Amino acid sequence: MAQFAILLYAPTPADWSDAPQEELEAHGAYAGKIDELGASIVAGYALQPSTAAKAVRSDGVTDGPAIDDKLVLGGFTVIEARDIDHAVEIAKLSPGTWRGAIEVRPLFG
Repeated sequence: MAQFAILLYAPTPADWSDAPQEELEAHGAYAGKIDELGASIVAGYALQPSTAAKAVRSDGVTDGPAIDDKLVLGGFTVIEARDIDHAVEIAKLSPGTWRGAIEVRPLFG
């Protein structure tokens, strides 16, 4: 099976301590749905809020995320799925779509 990054974008600053309890519980149940669909989780991480980030560029370092937008990267999961269509079907079930967006990206390897 191929590996895919499921990138979860949440409203700035993507602070999970502010997420609705229902959404947090749904993220826990989401892992079981991935297994039911014949894929598997390789790794998954929630990120600290974007306010904790440092952006590094050739001309220096600044506080905050590299991109200033309404949505910022809030976490990611690496899954193994049959193909990108399978990974997209899995991503559609993510509670991350409730307030934000999900990006599915194939990994090299």
